[in-house]
Amino acid sequence: MDEMPDWVHDFVSPPRFKPYLKAASGDVATAVRLYWWNIEVSSAFYPSLHFLEVALRNAMHRQLAGTFARDDWWETASLLKVSLSKVYAARAKLTERGRPPKPLTADDVMAQLSLGFWTSLTSKRHDQILWVPCLHRAFPHYRGARERLHRELDTVRLFRNRIMHHEPIFHRDLGADRRTILRLLGYLSPRLLEQLTPYDRVEAVLEQRPVFRPDPGEGDR
Repeated sequence: MDEMPDWVHDFVSPPRFKPYLKAASGDVATAVRLYWWNIEVSSAFYPSLHFLEVALRNAMHRQLAGTFARDDWWETASLLKVSLSKVYAARAKLTERGRPPKPLTADDVMAQLSLGFWTSLTSKRHDQILWVPCLHRAFPHYRGARERLHRELDTVRLFRNRIMHHEPIFHRDLGADRRTILRLLGYLSPRLLEQLTPYDRVEAVLEQRPVFRPDPGEGDR
C-alpha cells in the first residue's frame, strides 16, 4: 500500500478515506481520484435534487392549502402528532433566528420543512387523512399506487442525505438514482424535466468514473 498523503490523513481522516482505499484495492492514487470524483458526482446531482425538493413541496402545499382552504393547512389537516411537531419546530426555529422580522407566513414555514417531512405525508399513516382527499392531485402524471411513490420519495430522501452529509455514493447505481429523481419530477410535470435538462450533468460525470473494485456489500447503503 502506498503512503497516505498528509492532507488525507490530517483533514479527511483515515476512517473517512477507508471506503475509497478499499474500493481501490489499496492503491492510494486511485483512491484519491475516486474521492474527488465522488465529490464531483455529488455536486452534479445538486440541481436535480434541489429542483425536485422545491417543486415537490410547492406542489403538495398547493393541494393541501386548496383542500383545507387556508395557507396554514396544518392547523386543520388532522396531521399525526409527529408531523405536526415538525411544523411547530420549524416555526420555532424561524422565530428564534428572528427571521423574518415581520410576522411568519405559511411560505416561511413551508420552506423550512425538510424533504423527510414532505415524504412522510405520502406514507400509509396519512393515506386517508391526506393522500386520498388531495395529495394524489399533486402528482397528476403518476398512475401507480401510493406505496410505490412513497418508496421512491424515501429512496431519494436517503440518497439526498448521503450527499448532503458528504458520504460516499460512488458504489451506488447512480444511473438508477438519477432515473428515480427524473421520474418523480415527471410525475409532477413534464415541464420540469424540460427545465432541468440543460443543467443536468450527471450522465457526463458518470462517464468519467474511475475504475475501481465495487464492494457487493456497499450497493444499497
